[in-house]
Amino acid sequence: MVHRMEDEQRLPLIRMTALAVLIGVVAAALLFGFWRLQVLDTQHYAELAERNRIRTIPIIAPRGRILDRYGHVLLDNYPSFSVLLDRESPADVQASLAEIASGLALDPAALGEQVADAAGLPPYQPLVIKTDASPADIAFVESHRADIPCLSLLMVQRRDYPPDDFLAHVFGYVGDVSPQDIARSKGRYRPGDVVGKSGLEREYNDILMGVDGSRRVIVDSRGRVRGTLEETPAIPGKTIRLTIDENLERVAFNDLQGKTGAVVALDPRTGGVLVMASAPSFDPNEFAHGITPAQWKQLSDDPEHPMINRAIQAQLAPGSVFKIIMATAMLQTGVPPANFTVFCPGSAVFYGRVFHCWVWKTREHAHGLVDLHKAIVQSCDVYFYNVGKRLGIDRISEFAKDLGLGRRTGIDLPGEDAGLVPSPAWKEREFHQPWYPGETISVAIGQGATTVTPLQLAYSIGGIAMGGAFKQPHLLRTAAVDPEIRFPLLPGTVDTVTEAMYGVVNEGGGTAAASRLEGIQFCGKTGSAQVVSDEAAQRLSGHRYLDNAWFVGFAPRQDPEIVVSVLVQGGLHGASVAAPIARDVIAAYYKEKAQSEERLAGSPTKPRSGSTQADPASRPKASGTPQKAEAGPN
Repeated sequence: MVHRMEDEQRLPLIRMTALAVLIGVVAAALLFGFWRLQVLDTQHYAELAERNRIRTIPIIAPRGRILDRYGHVLLDNYPSFSVLLDRESPADVQASLAEIASGLALDPAALGEQVADAAGLPPYQPLVIKTDASPADIAFVESHRADIPCLSLLMVQRRDYPPDDFLAHVFGYVGDVSPQDIARSKGRYRPGDVVGKSGLEREYNDILMGVDGSRRVIVDSRGRVRGTLEETPAIPGKTIRLTIDENLERVAFNDLQGKTGAVVALDPRTGGVLVMASAPSFDPNEFAHGITPAQWKQLSDDPEHPMINRAIQAQLAPGSVFKIIMATAMLQTGVPPANFTVFCPGSAVFYGRVFHCWVWKTREHAHGLVDLHKAIVQSCDVYFYNVGKRLGIDRISEFAKDLGLGRRTGIDLPGEDAGLVPSPAWKEREFHQPWYPGETISVAIGQGATTVTPLQLAYSIGGIAMGGAFKQPHLLRTAAVDPEIRFPLLPGTVDTVTEAMYGVVNEGGGTAAASRLEGIQFCGKTGSAQVVSDEAAQRLSGHRYLDNAWFVGFAPRQDPEIVVSVLVQGGLHGASVAAPIARDVIAAYYKEKAQSEERLAGSPTKPRSGSTQADPASRPKASGTPQKAEAGPN
């Protein structure tokens, strides 16, 4: 009985002791936890608390505008919103993905893949999951701030490209930086940044992009802004002014509609590009707004290749325009002499093969006795076959390269192609075969392996007309260009060539006589270049197998102010298809010049020296009314 009472008294004591120990352990754990929070991890938890209360919102700098040579706005911006996904809470993000995709009309699989691809990036770095948000998208984000706090809106300035694809290849396009771009930029790029992907947007991205700002705001538990602490304003990108003349560009753009080709116009005195048009084109807005896979596939599969800037990337045989290079080489070397003549019966035999003159395809089968002037004016192939045989491929190749072909011009655009001037060394290197003399005959009239771009031809012919002064083409008015390339030409060479090119347009038998301009010393050279043999062209259908039409012209005859190069693929005849386009551009140039001079003559005060600013309201509009051109020779 006594033992029993002792046991009953001992039991509460044990329980009290155990409870005391438990309370001590809990108190110690709490004290350790408080110590760790207050001492060890103070900075970490302070940052988390601050992040729940204060957020930094980026202010995206608008891209700089692009103006033409007269200060007219060619490319501007418009305000828009991007939707950002905050990834600091991966569990919440995964739980909300399906609802986010549904609310923003996104592909759930693509959204999940985008989030997965960004797993290796810092979690505090949000993702841009939709650009150019619609009013419905904005309403969805705003109405779901409580239940989907990982969504937010970012104010941006989107590029507003012309809706008709005007100057698309020159501008290029922009797009949002990818997570990989951000990771590689070492802090330079942030989510929502827009960078240039092609064209001038890419070439001058650092100038156009500007510097982003930021705003630190106080938010509540639902992510709503309750106050602003500080703001660093964005620095807008710089505006750039081009050498492009919007008025002339529009004339060329309109003339190219429905065709495949390019138009380039240069001021050979400075190298400034007045016109650069390429067709068919594409809509850069599709890229700026986020191109869909279907849109990209359509562009990629298009057999007309609208993404190619044919002005600098169409590497094609120049046809008879190359005869100007041949004539220059002949006059400079004296091989054959300047008074060299040939009788053209419509064809000639070289190395056991018959080579026809273009007149063989017409009712007139012969040019008769031909000298250099007549050979250029009427584009006699037989004459230049003989010149090519006497010059030889080495001289032809050397002069073509010295006069600007077979190499990039250095224009301030990415993606320029070099073309090709063939030579024995090139053929041995590429094909491990010797050069055959018969190949020289084809090269002499701009066929064979010779390829050029429209820009190269404008650069080359302009340099010849300027007496051997080749100015580097450029689009930015203040571009840092290389010193001009000098290849001194004899005065007699320049006079003979330009006089013959004047005859092409202004003499009765000239191949481009239908494009003559009254009162303007318009000079030029037509060209038609075969894509396939005559036999193959008869078997195949489609404009891709028809001869390409070329024309390069300039004005005036001495000290030219403008040189225009035109390519129309599948156009057949340079005289009837390409020359009228060049004529329209040069006519617009002179009309604009005359109206400008009239305004200056009537002004009470002269403009400041060096000023090129024109009054937009009174700026002349070019006449694009073409004269009727007859179908003609090359």
